[in-house]
Amino acid sequence: MTAPSSPIARPRTAIVVVAAGSGTRLGADAPKAFVGIDAHTILRHALHGVFAAPVAQVVVVVPDDRRGDALTEVVESAGERRDLVSIVAGGASRQQSVAAGLAAVWPDVEFVLVHDAARALTPPEVFERVIAALEGGEDAVLPVLPVVDTVKRVDGAAVVEAVDRSVLAAAQTPQGFRRDVLLAALAEADQEHTDDAALVQAAGHAVTTVPGNERSFKITTAADLERARAVVVPLAAATASLTPLPALPRIGVGTDVHAFGGDGVLWLAGLEWPGETALHGHSDGDAVAHAIVDALLAAAGLGDIGLHFGTDHPEYAGAHAAAFLTRTRAILAEAGFAIGNVSVQVQANRPRFAPRRAEADAILSAALGAPVTVSATTTDGLGFTGAGEGVAAFAVAVVIAV
Repeated sequence: MTAPSSPIARPRTAIVVVAAGSGTRLGADAPKAFVGIDAHTILRHALHGVFAAPVAQVVVVVPDDRRGDALTEVVESAGERRDLVSIVAGGASRQQSVAAGLAAVWPDVEFVLVHDAARALTPPEVFERVIAALEGGEDAVLPVLPVVDTVKRVDGAAVVEAVDRSVLAAAQTPQGFRRDVLLAALAEADQEHTDDAALVQAAGHAVTTVPGNERSFKITTAADLERARAVVVPLAAATASLTPLPALPRIGVGTDVHAFGGDGVLWLAGLEWPGETALHGHSDGDAVAHAIVDALLAAAGLGDIGLHFGTDHPEYAGAHAAAFLTRTRAILAEAGFAIGNVSVQVQANRPRFAPRRAEADAILSAALGAPVTVSATTTDGLGFTGAGEGVAAFAVAVVIAV
């Protein structure tokens, strides 16, 4: 991704948000970053703090198969900073994920903050303190809290001695580094470390501390998740009495073209057309369904069909309209959008739509859970559709944020 143009100045700092963990200890059925705290995921809450912090390039590191989901979270939280964000696939370990994120940082960025998405409620002032220390000349900066519990050294079940807690601190994130320092430490590492400050310290660099925040606790277990919910829900309730502005409809346009010459039977507008030549495509070549998907994703600002259903998603090879529309409906719902209606025009010499137009409307509407209307034209013999070489479809969709 290229650096942003005005009005957002090119930042000196990057924030790598590590969200590639499996979350085994949380006991959820999804990667931890994609588990909900309230109506929003752990990742969404983490990004809220990131985007409220000083302007920085943001690199979000997620499991490879969750990049589409991460895009949804970014689109809904980044606002005008969307062009500052990259999404990359993580590695097998935390250190590998940090390295993958660092590889996506722009070459002229000077400072890098590494932040665990699991510390989802970290307030922006913690980011500000870390960045200020780096700009003041520190090589590595670690936000910490004093240890308030009495700590014991044990041997099995036996207590050996009390540990002086005055010399202990609980480490948090974001942890900040001069970019060259972190790069060199990763290159020299011959073992895994529990955090990036330990990695840099093992490479011989001094680490300075700044005050952390009680809200920066890490969500690791189910009890931690409940703690986060207890923090978030009262904040939401405090603003529930405010009258929101009415949501304005958003409109998207989508188009798709497929040539005749595929294998099997023609599928178009969610219908099978026996005796007609099939369209060529990664799935069933249903230009109508694909145009609808692009229009809906465009209206919601959630990318395009290639991102969510491209050739890197083999599960959609040969899939029909219902699979595409049902999944698109879910993507929009997860992002907080309801579908108003969709209008599609088909341009083709064949098949003849008029006898089955009502059937196509019904099939597509049922799959999408919203009204879909299809019209058709032959283009008076003009263009590749008029020559009978293929089919084109153009869709307009209306969605509303809910």
